[in-house]
Formats: sequence, C-alpha cells, structure tokens
Amino acid sequence: MTSATPTLSLPGDPPGGRRAVWIWGIGVAVYFVAIIFRTSLGVAGLDAADRFDVNASALSTFSILQLLVYAGMQIPVGLMVDRLGTKKVLALGAVLFTLGQLGFALSPSYGMALASRALLGCGDAMTFISVLRLGSRWFPARRGPMIGQVAALFGMAGNLVSTLVIARALHGFGWTTTFVGSSLAGVVVLVLLLLFLKDHPEGHEPPPAEHAGAAFVRKQIAAAWREPGTRLGMWVHFTTQFPGMVFLLLWGMPFLVEAQGLSRGTAGELLTLVVLSNMVVGLVYGQVIARHHAARAPLALGTVAMTALLWASTIFYPGDHAPMWLLITLCVVLGSCGPASMIGFDFGRPANPPERQGTASGIVNMGGFIASMTTLFAIGVLLDATGDNYRVAFASVFVLEALGVAQILRLHARATRRERDHHVVSRVEAVHVPV
Repeated sequence: MTSATPTLSLPGDPPGGRRAVWIWGIGVAVYFVAIIFRTSLGVAGLDAADRFDVNASALSTFSILQLLVYAGMQIPVGLMVDRLGTKKVLALGAVLFTLGQLGFALSPSYGMALASRALLGCGDAMTFISVLRLGSRWFPARRGPMIGQVAALFGMAGNLVSTLVIARALHGFGWTTTFVGSSLAGVVVLVLLLLFLKDHPEGHEPPPAEHAGAAFVRKQIAAAWREPGTRLGMWVHFTTQFPGMVFLLLWGMPFLVEAQGLSRGTAGELLTLVVLSNMVVGLVYGQVIARHHAARAPLALGTVAMTALLWASTIFYPGDHAPMWLLITLCVVLGSCGPASMIGFDFGRPANPPERQGTASGIVNMGGFIASMTTLFAIGVLLDATGDNYRVAFASVFVLEALGVAQILRLHARATRRERDHHVVSRVEAVHVPV
C-alpha cells in the first residue's frame, strides 16, 4: 500500500475547529437516537412476537418494511439534502422517527405497529446522509474518512444503548413504558438541532442550487450513477454491511437463544460484543484508510472473506450447538461489517463534486440496506418453511455475498482507471491524511 500525497488542505476548505465539532456533534446526536430506535426491535423481537402473536415471517416483516422504506428513501433524501440543506432534512427526520417510535409503543395491533416502523424507517433514512453532508460542510476534506467512521461509531453506540438499556427496560418496565420513554430522546435532539444546528460555517456558503424540477433530479442521479466510484461504493456497502445488520437488527437474538441454547442474558452480551467490536474496528479502519487510500478494496474484501468463513463455521459446526469461543469470534468479526461498509462512501465521495455528494451518498447507502432487507425476508421465509432450521436459513447470506464480491471485482478496475484517467485521484488523495 502506498501512502497518500501530503495534501493538507484544499482551496475553500472549511476550517474545522471546536465550533465544527459542536455543530457536527448535534447532527451525530440525531443519528445516535435514530439508531437506538432502529435497533430497538433487535432486542425486542421475541417480545414483539408474543405481543402481536406473529410467526417468524411476520416478525421479519417489521424490519423488512422499515429497511424497504429506508432504502427507497436514500436517493430522494440525497436530493433533498443537496437541495434543502442539512438542518431541514434532519429536523423532518427527527419528527418522523420520534412519531414512529411512539406509535410503535402504543400500537394495539400488528398492522398499526407495521405502519409505525415504516414511519420510523422514513425518519431514520434522513439522518446518516445528512450527517455526512454536515461533516463535509464543517470539516476539511482530508478529514472525510475519519469523520464518516466516527459518525458510524456513535451510531453503534446507539446500538449499544439498545442491547444494554432497552433490553433491560423491557424486562423491568414492560413494552409501553420502555418505548414511550425512549421516544423522549427524539424530542430532546429535535430541540437541540432547531436551536443550534447550522448547515455551514460563515463564509462557506454553497453555490445556489438549481431548480429542483424533474430535469434536475434526472441529471443529478444520472451523473452520480455514471461514476464507477459511486457504483463500486454501492456494491461495497451492499456486500459488507448486511450480515452484521441482519444479526443485530433481528435474527441474532433468536438464533443465539433458540438455535444455540443460550439464555437471553448471554445472548444480549454477545450482541453487545458485536457493537463494541464495531466501535473499535471503526477507529482502526478509519485511521488505515485515512493514511492509505489503496487499502480500501483489500479491507472491504478481507472483511467479507472473514465474515463468510466465521458464518459458515458457526452454522455448520458439527453437533447441535457451536462452542462459545466460536460464537464470540463470530460476533467480533461481525463487528467489522459496519466499518467495512463505510468504505463504500470513501469510493463514492471523491468521485463526485460537492454539489452531488448527497445524491451519491444516497446511492451508496442503498446497497447495504437492500441486501439486509432481502436477507431478513429470506431468513424469515426459510425458517417457516424448514421448521426453524437456522442452518438452511442463515446460508442465504452466502448468495448475496457472492453476488456482491463479483460486482466489486468487476467495477474496481474500472473505478481505478477512471480515477487515473480523469485525475480523480487528486481528489482521492486530498481527502486522506498523510502518514
């Protein structure tokens, strides 16, 4: 791997500093709460099945619908961020995901609970792209990879709250009190962002946006999609993110309790290990990529290989249950899936100009959530069809990993050639910290 050119700043770069950290921190807090709400079902899956009297397929529909809405909103949200700015989009997202969490708490029926999760997914979809855009407006370009990984790290801290706090609150206080109480966090971050968040520092106003008509939308999407780096980023996100997402979002707890015979307390500790591993690996990946942009593809493909190896070793282990050391190793490796998915943005970001960052990020971000949604559905259907055979159901992961790896290998050379031939490499190197 080669180190990046020692470019410390670009003309017109935002200054960063303490004020940038404060403003960006508000956006990250909104994303943090959105992740708590998104992942709260992961520790409440068994409770939800009992509360609404549903089977595995119906239970997976909660997460599938939430992710379907999330994935479907990515390009519209990217266009909204490019057109309206971060503050308006984040505020709308906070309102929607708070109403969704509150509705889920009070839903008397399965149908209303589904509608609430869809509303939550819509609001959640508006957070991460907005936070990425906020970071690019407030920090120098060279900080991009690390800012993205740190934002994801705080998102995983929200997942940690779900596995530690929401799970215990459900046991101690019950369904309604837990979910109503958690929805108050959405109100708090909404007030903070309305009072203090600004789209950009003074003197760094973006150029006026074009009229947001149909022609503008088509032009933005087509231009972003034409960049091989955007498509490569989407497939990297697709291939790396979904095993960890599926495990944390819904099927990890049932798998560990029903298939591996663990107590809910022990299963919760293993889910917490996934989150902690994610946070540590995220910092490591962020530092490596910030110094060596050539490490992007090897890190992504290496993560996919390790995930597939540990996933196969666990579900096909001889006997009824895998040993604890193997489950621990699996959870540590699954923790690398989230940080590896962030590499997708490090392919898409330098390949697109600033006025197209939201749209390009939306395309990249669709990848992992489409894969997660597909796998959640496949596992639920296969569990019902096979009488809860987790070996068969969890093997569906390998199909999507194979598809994603094939696309990464196909596009990587093309994206690299584009960077070299069109001097995009100068932008790639400019957003990386020199050794």
